[in-house]
Amino acid sequence: METKDIQKLIDFISQSGLDEVNIETSELKLAIKRYSNAAPVAVQVQPNYAAPATVAAPAPVQQVAAAAPVAVAPVAEASNLITIKSPMIGTFYRSAGPDKANFVEVGDVVEIGKVVCIIEAMKLFNEIESEISGKIVKVLVENATPVEFDQPLFLVEPN
Repeated sequence: METKDIQKLIDFISQSGLDEVNIETSELKLAIKRYSNAAPVAVQVQPNYAAPATVAAPAPVQQVAAAAPVAVAPVAEASNLITIKSPMIGTFYRSAGPDKANFVEVGDVVEIGKVVCIIEAMKLFNEIESEISGKIVKVLVENATPVEFDQPLFLVEPN
């Protein structure tokens, strides 16, 4: 990853509300943390094959994660509800556009592979598909709001 690419990533993250970002690929490991004071933040880049290098960040930063399958985890409550979680950091959208219908509503039945929302990350719109079948019981995120990696999005009552 080039220094200018890292700077672009830092600028993007500074626009979001995330406090910490960790990115790890086969070529590098990148950890970015935002602190509450106005002091500059250090960004550490560690190629897996070389010693760490440090780059100074000009502004507070946020977290970015690579796209991953939708995480599904049981809810901690004493119920049978399952949570559909965000596989990435970005902006949550319930529909494909402002004039389009929402992908799912409370009470809708979803099947495995049905698109339940879109998460926009770095100008890429990622369709998030359900990995479970069931009925949407609750939408946990407001439309057009930022979401973090592994943040609960929907509660689903499995079939």
